[in-house]
Amino acid sequence: MMNAKKLLAFTLAAGMTLGQFMSVSAEEASTEAATEAATEATGAEAPAEATDGKTLVVSNNHFEGKFSPFFAASAEDQDVVSRTFVNLMDLDRVGAPVLNGIEGETRTYNGTDYTYTGISDIAVTENEDGTVYYDVTMRDDVVFSDGTPMDIDDVIFNMYVYSDPTYDGSATFYSLPIQGMEEYRSGMATLSSLIAAAGEENTDFTLWTEEQQTAFWSAVNEGGAAFAQEIVDACVAQGLCEEGDVATAAANWAYEGLAADATAKDFFMAIAENYGWNFASMEAETAGTALADLIPEDVYNYSTVGVETGESADHIEGIQRTGDYSMRVVATEIAANMIYQFQIPVAPLHYYGDEALYDYEANKFGFEKGDLSKVRSVTTKPLGAGPYVFKEYTNGIVYFEANPNYIKGEPKIKYMNYLETLEDDKTVGIEAGTIDIGDPSYSGEVMEQIKEYNGGDESLDGSVVTVKLYDFLGYGYIALSADNIKVGNDPASAESRNLRKAIDTVLSVYRDESIDSYYGETASIINYPISSTSWASPVVTDDGYKVAYSVDVEGNPIYTDGMTTEERYDAALQAALGYFEAAGYTVEDGKLTAAPEGAKLEYAVNIGANGSGDHPSFLLLKNASDAFKKIGFTLTVNDYATASEFYQTYQSGVAEMWVAAWQATADPDMYQLYSSKGSTNYYKINDPDLDELIIGARQSTDQDYRKSLYTAAMDIIMDWGVEVPVYQRSECFIFSTERVNTSTLPTDFTPYWNWENEIEKLEMN
Repeated sequence: MMNAKKLLAFTLAAGMTLGQFMSVSAEEASTEAATEAATEATGAEAPAEATDGKTLVVSNNHFEGKFSPFFAASAEDQDVVSRTFVNLMDLDRVGAPVLNGIEGETRTYNGTDYTYTGISDIAVTENEDGTVYYDVTMRDDVVFSDGTPMDIDDVIFNMYVYSDPTYDGSATFYSLPIQGMEEYRSGMATLSSLIAAAGEENTDFTLWTEEQQTAFWSAVNEGGAAFAQEIVDACVAQGLCEEGDVATAAANWAYEGLAADATAKDFFMAIAENYGWNFASMEAETAGTALADLIPEDVYNYSTVGVETGESADHIEGIQRTGDYSMRVVATEIAANMIYQFQIPVAPLHYYGDEALYDYEANKFGFEKGDLSKVRSVTTKPLGAGPYVFKEYTNGIVYFEANPNYIKGEPKIKYMNYLETLEDDKTVGIEAGTIDIGDPSYSGEVMEQIKEYNGGDESLDGSVVTVKLYDFLGYGYIALSADNIKVGNDPASAESRNLRKAIDTVLSVYRDESIDSYYGETASIINYPISSTSWASPVVTDDGYKVAYSVDVEGNPIYTDGMTTEERYDAALQAALGYFEAAGYTVEDGKLTAAPEGAKLEYAVNIGANGSGDHPSFLLLKNASDAFKKIGFTLTVNDYATASEFYQTYQSGVAEMWVAAWQATADPDMYQLYSSKGSTNYYKINDPDLDELIIGARQSTDQDYRKSLYTAAMDIIMDWGVEVPVYQRSECFIFSTERVNTSTLPTDFTPYWNWENEIEKLEMN
């Protein structure tokens, strides 16, 4: 299955960014022409050029135009939301929740004390009966940009939008263990899911009309089938299947199990079932044409129309109003990740809902249950209480104006434009004067380019460009499938683990050279399967910390101080032979001559390096492959040119090994990736002890205790040998030293804290 998040992971792994768009690129026109185009798009009333001293121009990628706090999906659209809204709760520089925002909390980071403020206080109380109270108290002086005061009813309205049975945005508030949530969401389903479940021959029109059913199946048979056929055609073009072989195409798209004679309609039905017949969500599977362009608009909207099918609660018992500026949310159990869900951007009830439909005591919450049409109607025109007011989006530019009602003070820069920008133009634009702030994909090449702009100065901060580096919220890794690399039939056996660790030992020793040659000083080697930006990440000073795969099969250190690079490579090979032998391989004269049952002398690793080796880990694989030949083992490296083809290899369970990157979140929950029931546990690791640790960490709010559980969990993951942690790379923001007053930038940038968090303080020269 191909979607934006998967494409992002693919391109991050390749050391690149998503394809971006700009009205004029540096390759297509001169700097003057680019400036002219931007000025023309802006118009005389809203200056686009940074040289006017009033407008801050910020590069960004392509916008989808979903600027709603409820429905924004892309990172670019979420950037717009972040500028125009304030969150109920914020995070500090390490991603920890700020629970006392009204008075503020002072916390130390990198030796400096920082005070964090927000619009609310949140008190968390764990009760003896297992329930948890989240008591929220808001400031009483927050005002939306149109002058309307914000109160707790706005927050309650937001929570009910996220909880509605027809809500299909990316937020998962409805999945929290809130008292009464299940009862509220039951008894209603979407029109699309009901008609689909009834079948094409249905004759019961109690809940919908015959005309609606006819229109639905006509859309499925024509537009839906065309949507699936486009995927099949894409697979044929990539050589993944023969023309007309829908079942194989579907399997390559992670939809296995279709009959050999399956049709395009059968394939579409499988996709639709996977997404609960939500047409908007199904857009993630497109191979080109949007589903919205293939089926009628009214049928497309069936997946947002709620239909009552039985009894349900008229309110959520655990969402309780306790005052004009206070509320309590009651959870039925401890859920460590729940506190992060209070980061909701507070949208105004009077704009996104209907005040006439809000009466808390009468269980009315700003819209009719099952009807979010008013909320959806203003998706492209956001209104919030953030530092900037959204003005318009046109010709690839989002225009903002400072919000005089912002709770932290009106921003000092009056106007700000977000400009859709090609990746190569992000750095060029700073030097050319068309961009004030950029976020290029940081690499050694970009670093040298910046140094050149700064007159050859070795410092990254110069008279033209100022750079702020921070660690990427994620990491690069090499994965091994436990199901596909094993001895006998047991992926969990000691022999299977030793086989994988034999491979891991050689891969890990070549990490330094490969990452240094690709990233230089802009990335570092990591030794545990977690981003080093996380509070749960082990650090060198922790007891038991060790370099990944640096001990032999007997548990002795492989490397000693003073070893040369070549001596380390030789030592790794010898240690690998020990692991191979323990796995049951026959070793004669320092070479493998036979593999045990179920294992092989050759395995393949897949990498998405654009078919040209353009990937930070490609050299690692090449060097390891050459080294393995010395001991009679073959590691074949398959370099894929397209993201979709690469992803299908491991999401379908076919790949033996692959190289990719995970994008992390503030909470280090491991369930999705490593639990035996995790939806993206592509490693196929299945360990009861690991499952117990992961669940245990979910059931505590004690950060120190959770970190100890995650450390133990990572030890199990490494012992299974299913993952080689490779690198933590840097990201950056670059600023025009000439036009931005860099002394007004915050210090200590992190994945959770940058110039945007203190945008109201930023000044121009």
